[in-house]
Amino acid sequence: MSKLKLTIATTDYDHFRDFRTGEVKAEGIDPNWLLLGHHECFARMTANREFDLSEMSFAKFSTQVTRPDSDLIGLPVICSRLFRFSSFYVNRKAGIEKIEDLRGKTVGSPEWAHSAAVWMRGWMQNDKGIPLQDIKWVQAGANSPGREEKVELNLPDGVEITRVKDKSLSDMLASGELDCAIIARPPTCFLERHPDVVRLFPNFLEMEEEYYAESKVWPIMHIIAMKKSVHDAHPWAARNLFNAFQESKRRSVERILDPAVSRYPVAWLPIYARRMQGIFGKDPFPFGVEENRATWEKMALYTYQQGIAHRQFTPEEIFPASVMTKVII
Repeated sequence: MSKLKLTIATTDYDHFRDFRTGEVKAEGIDPNWLLLGHHECFARMTANREFDLSEMSFAKFSTQVTRPDSDLIGLPVICSRLFRFSSFYVNRKAGIEKIEDLRGKTVGSPEWAHSAAVWMRGWMQNDKGIPLQDIKWVQAGANSPGREEKVELNLPDGVEITRVKDKSLSDMLASGELDCAIIARPPTCFLERHPDVVRLFPNFLEMEEEYYAESKVWPIMHIIAMKKSVHDAHPWAARNLFNAFQESKRRSVERILDPAVSRYPVAWLPIYARRMQGIFGKDPFPFGVEENRATWEKMALYTYQQGIAHRQFTPEEIFPASVMTKVII
């Protein structure tokens, strides 16, 4: 019997490597894997559904999966997850020393449905009591002008966004036109050590460890989106794909933890990875629904509050039932 041919588009992740190269196989599936930049994956899957499975921003996925008669379903496979307290960059002349000082200030992000910004806006609103309406929001490209929103929005009452097409967030932050920017990657002005641009939270690592200890939420940025038509025609495929992604990730973690071989050009990486096991548990990068329930539910709340998701979803609504079936060996 011939195997099901599926096209998968992602960035080059070590935890997908063994699946991509064929060292790990998904039973009954013949994958055609495309390595693309994640913005290209997002744009092509969002606009044209060019792939059977694709890496996708969790925020953008939340818009599309909550549409009436959505044509997408997710796999609880995590491409990228990062804490984001390091993502606040401020112009020191704005006098911002703590998060509450952002009230009344002008704050930019590359898109409203930008997962890093969604997580931090949600934290500001729900943990720090800062209404989104208290901030002047700006959307523009991070380091180059021209970036546009990729999904429809239904902004909360009183929230307004100024779209700037001819300037970048980096340029506006350096000039003082922006007081703050929430950006996944450090803006050029920060990397070039502009004297007025600094991180709001230089102690972000300690903040992030404390946040996880209290909430058990580890922010998820990108997941795998799958065409629902593929799942409907081949309901067995989702679990087989999930199993392959799991095994590929297990091998990646094993490589990182190996104290005998320097597989990566970074000193003390295995020691640091074992420290992460002390924080997150035996699997320091868990896939799955129950393993990440607090995080899925938090993003469901934030995207709905911010007018990105059309409704507040549950994990059971966005992932196939087959990937939640417990298999005990």
